[in-house]
Amino acid sequence: MPFVFDVQRAREETPGCANVLHFNNAGASLLPEPVLSATLDHLRLEAQIGGYEAADHAQKQSEHTYDAIATLLHCSRDEVALIENATRAWDMAFYGMRFQAGDRILTSIAEYASNYIAYLQVARKTGAVVEPIPNDKYGQVDVEALQSMLDERVKLISVTHVPTNGGLVNPVQAIGKLARQHHIPFLVDACQSVGQMPIDVEQIGCDMLSATGRKYLRGPRGTGFLYVRRAFLEQLEPPMLDLHAATWTTQDSYEMRPDARRFENWEGNVAGRIGLGVAVDYALNWGLENIWRRLKALAYQLRTQLSPIPGVIVHDRGVNQCGIVTFTIEGITPEEIKHQLATEKINVSISDYNSTLLDMESRHLNTMVRASLHYYNTEEEIERFCKHIDRMAETAF
Repeated sequence: MPFVFDVQRAREETPGCANVLHFNNAGASLLPEPVLSATLDHLRLEAQIGGYEAADHAQKQSEHTYDAIATLLHCSRDEVALIENATRAWDMAFYGMRFQAGDRILTSIAEYASNYIAYLQVARKTGAVVEPIPNDKYGQVDVEALQSMLDERVKLISVTHVPTNGGLVNPVQAIGKLARQHHIPFLVDACQSVGQMPIDVEQIGCDMLSATGRKYLRGPRGTGFLYVRRAFLEQLEPPMLDLHAATWTTQDSYEMRPDARRFENWEGNVAGRIGLGVAVDYALNWGLENIWRRLKALAYQLRTQLSPIPGVIVHDRGVNQCGIVTFTIEGITPEEIKHQLATEKINVSISDYNSTLLDMESRHLNTMVRASLHYYNTEEEIERFCKHIDRMAETAF
């Protein structure tokens, strides 16, 4: 039976589709109407009755967000913390670990800059060592190489699931299996993968996982979350605590919350959190398997139509590729490509070497155009996009 996806419904429920051709979903997706309405409704309520009072009124909706994320990740609600963005969520996990001189932190070649800078900062302070895991011939983390690197000094394996600069999907499940076998903590940056594909933290075998709302989940900006395995919780010390994360019990003592909310802080964007919960419900309603299947098909079409254009080089690597497509055109800078497309109301973004320095240097790349698709994009939009790229490539010669 042929796969059918109700693209018309998806576009009707996405107001932005009437205004732009949006291939910047790895930056921030267009909000669907239910998410927009839920977020705006709560902001209006805050204006009408007050922020604290509106939060009390919407407590059930806010709490539902934990349940929605737990369903999305296949975990328990007490293993979920709501954080203002994916970077801070990741930070709360990473900086909650303890390192000392000689400890080894293993990570991927295509690791995101914010993560790698954090590794370097902790290494500088503690004497720990940061070691990139070699890539295999397909450009993804080499699991065999990782296995050969493991010893008693490895205190963390930390990997970006889907790098910011391409369609690669790292084999996190195979990495997680090794981590569990060797009793090594495993942290996954799932910023670009959550919402694109099914994510099951039990299958992955990770102890910590961070993600954002604004990208493939189609939630509001300024929203994110952290998963921490219940059995791993006591091995982490949150780098910051407040009266939400802990209780002040006596003059010189406190007790941390017994759940993952010890990584949160008291003040937050309630409207955003509610919108995030609606966004997760919305994704679950479409079905992550269906979303993943459609995204892979659209991205395959885009790569297939871009590749034959003279002067165009598609740079995606990996055995398993996702909805992010990166490319360059000989003779024209990615910045100029982005500018020209913007004049046609077509949104893309730029990946530069500072974001994934090791990977970009190893491939002798400076910048690339990043065209990231979502399920509400259409085959006709891909055709239109490629026609513009073809014209640009012709003028570049």
